Amino acid sequence: MVDEFKQRIAGEIALSPDPGRTIRKWREEFGLSQHQLAEAMGVSHSVVSDYESGRRKSPGVNVVRKMVDAFIELDIQNGSPVISRYNPDYKLDFIISMDEFAGGVPIDDFIRAIDGKNLNPDRVMSKSVFGYTAVDSIKAILSLGSEDYLKIYGTNTERALIFTDVHYGRSPMIAVRAHPLTPAMVVYVKPDAIDPLAIKLARLEGIPLVTTELSVEEIVGRLDALAEGI
Repeated sequence: MVDEFKQRIAGEIALSPDPGRTIRKWREEFGLSQHQLAEAMGVSHSVVSDYESGRRKSPGVNVVRKMVDAFIELDIQNGSPVISRYNPDYKLDFIISMDEFAGGVPIDDFIRAIDGKNLNPDRVMSKSVFGYTAVDSIKAILSLGSEDYLKIYGTNTERALIFTDVHYGRSPMIAVRAHPLTPAMVVYVKPDAIDPLAIKLARLEGIPLVTTELSVEEIVGRLDALAEGI
């Protein structure tokens, strides 16, 4: 999807009767200054300025590729607003699996089903889980903008957010804490360790923070079976 977007931009620049004007159009579309683009490309500001003004001849294939890569990399660092605007389904790439339950599953039953360990059993605001979303946390950190956070909640917020590729669990809980919507549960799949701050944030939110040593495939299989039994 991103590769197709890159090809589109590169094609427009290469085939344009006025490549400099097209470069400027895309630079401004990505909200970048000439200095930002030049730094990301590893060239001087004058190079970008000369291409846009027409003082340099049309850029070659390697220059266009480097320029387009810079557009995309900087956009990803900024939460991918332009990529997602041109590719509405882009940010769904970080969702591994997502499902809703016809009826609520008691939290204790959900935890048992995934062989989970609840690190915050004292304060629990929700009593049931009505769905789950399994998220690749690395992809989410790289591409998820705050305006797209709703996508992980599906049709309801009373769901478990299941994070894979977790090292210490601080970043996912900070993201949960920073957003006004609160899930019914947060699950970490095979974390390396748990940062005490993650547990503290879970307590402040009043939600279970659960760890499991099952693979995400095993978790999804067990939750599918659990849903069928409702």
